[in-house]
Amino acid sequence: MNAPLLPLPGMSSVSGKRVEVKFDGGLLSSDGGILALREIEQRLRVSDRLAACLVDPRNPELITHSLADIIRFRLMMISAGYEDGNDADSLRSDPMFKMALDLTPSDRELCSQPTISRLENLPDVRALLRMGRAMVSLYCESFSTVPKRITLDIDDTFDAVHGGQQLSLFNAHYDEYGFQPIVVFDGAGRFVTAVLRPAKRPSGKEIKPFLRRLLRAVRAHWPRTEILLRADSHYCCPEVLDFCRANGLDYILGVAPTSTLRRRIADLEASTKAKFEAAPRDGKLRRFKEFLDGAQSWSRVERIIARVEVGAEGPDTRFVVTNLTKGNARRLYEELYCRRGQAENHIKSWKTHLAADRTSCTKATANQFRLFLHAGAYWLMWGLRVSMPKRSMWRVAQFDTLRLRLIKIAARVVEMKSMIRVHLPTSCPAQNILRFALGRIPRLVT
Repeated sequence: MNAPLLPLPGMSSVSGKRVEVKFDGGLLSSDGGILALREIEQRLRVSDRLAACLVDPRNPELITHSLADIIRFRLMMISAGYEDGNDADSLRSDPMFKMALDLTPSDRELCSQPTISRLENLPDVRALLRMGRAMVSLYCESFSTVPKRITLDIDDTFDAVHGGQQLSLFNAHYDEYGFQPIVVFDGAGRFVTAVLRPAKRPSGKEIKPFLRRLLRAVRAHWPRTEILLRADSHYCCPEVLDFCRANGLDYILGVAPTSTLRRRIADLEASTKAKFEAAPRDGKLRRFKEFLDGAQSWSRVERIIARVEVGAEGPDTRFVVTNLTKGNARRLYEELYCRRGQAENHIKSWKTHLAADRTSCTKATANQFRLFLHAGAYWLMWGLRVSMPKRSMWRVAQFDTLRLRLIKIAARVVEMKSMIRVHLPTSCPAQNILRFALGRIPRLVT
């Protein structure tokens, strides 16, 4: 008897009956919901977009797995929670993953881990630049109509590394080596692009060419769309301010507090603190002030908004700079700038739930390609989430929740001569919502 068919040891009896457990169930899978991601991938064509940016050096007569199929398999793996490429060796026979790549359960096996590793090391800098433009094209084509205005949230996130990876740098704040990629989402949570870089604060001379390439790619699709750039104080530098004004971009950026700015609101801080102490309350007292000012390195004065907040822990003051002329200080800060915090949740979905920090390749180009692969998985999960009913908890659910409830579903596959039957558990708690989502996926804009 083969080892996999031996009963699992240590099973206690149930109601006096002996329990025998064997791995002999046949064509079973723990990822029945992968078929929903397959439908999304067919609409968005993420794999085909990325594969089209690569030059395949292999002999066409000897190719078994196309570049698009390898990428598609990897995107499905990441979406289902298999962030390690080594998992491909056990998943290549999984019937649901085969069906996701348009193969029947009895067809050939999918690609192995070495094939995926060779793919990750294939792109050069030019191919990665093409992929960056392809990701922006995917973003623009996800709209049903050309938007009048979009908001782009730009931020960076620390990515620890353990090894001799190219571009890795020691960061004293995090006390370890790593990367600090720049990531861009729009206000609705769509992924726009990501760029691998060393673990240090980006300078204006680095941000400006990045914004130039991004703006050129977006303008190629939407020459007249208004763009609002939103970011924290890392990106408030003379080069960025001048670039935005020269290219017609609106912006609202955090500003690091300086002695000059603090002098402008010293009276407001004192009066706010006195008012709070005179009438203590459970919450906090928040007041605003706006004025024109600028750093010595800026080419002109700008509209500065100060938010002064006093609570039991003491005063807290924040500053933002903007070229927007409409809207009062409170509205611009609370209803516009503070929504930048959602970008942190989007980064969490990409980095934590989809393991985008698995940048363990030696070459920087391979790690940049991995960022794009995990971005592609983000698009698949985003497509699943926007297919959920509006005003439901599913529409705002985290990606790991969607994976646990809608993808990690046991499935038994029966292949017949003219059809393939997939049997899902009768007790599946999310069957109604999965049925609803599958009905909505064909409406995804591509």
